[in-house]
Amino acid sequence: MADSAKWYAIHTYSGYEKKVADSIVKVVENQKLQDLIEEVNIPMETVTEIRDNKTVEVERKLFPSYVLVKMVLTDESWYIVRNTTGCTGFVGPGSRPVPLTDKEVAALGVESSGRAVVETNIKAGDQVSIKGGSVDGMTGTVKSIDLEAQTALIAVSMFGRETPVTIALTQLSKLEN
Repeated sequence: MADSAKWYAIHTYSGYEKKVADSIVKVVENQKLQDLIEEVNIPMETVTEIRDNKTVEVERKLFPSYVLVKMVLTDESWYIVRNTTGCTGFVGPGSRPVPLTDKEVAALGVESSGRAVVETNIKAGDQVSIKGGSVDGMTGTVKSIDLEAQTALIAVSMFGRETPVTIALTQLSKLEN
């Protein structure tokens, strides 16, 4: 086939992303259309949440209500996707499919694994207890949080004055007021 597959974004009803993706995959398998629709992807990220002093990893949709489809655009492939229950249409002017650019595909990371992100309920100004490290058992005030480095700058009272220390988010417990 002369045409090569390109990535397209399709819009779905909220919460229907997995149903739409599964339905498209099932139709492709049943009708043996792997040469037209090569891949279906729901961009996800792994988020590490720190809640109630526990670290939990959860998968979260990067773009709720969107599914990405790598396909050769023909009347048949357009019809299959457009008429999938839960799909509201292609992203593009007048619902006319517009392929994603290579730059957009690279930025979305659909052809690579998801990125790791840390979320915490701790914020600047909170009182925290430190567990582990050289300041184990001490309490302090959060001055700032660096989610990229997964650390927080904590002001602790040492040697009769306030001293800043950088602590991993996983070593902090929020103190309730």
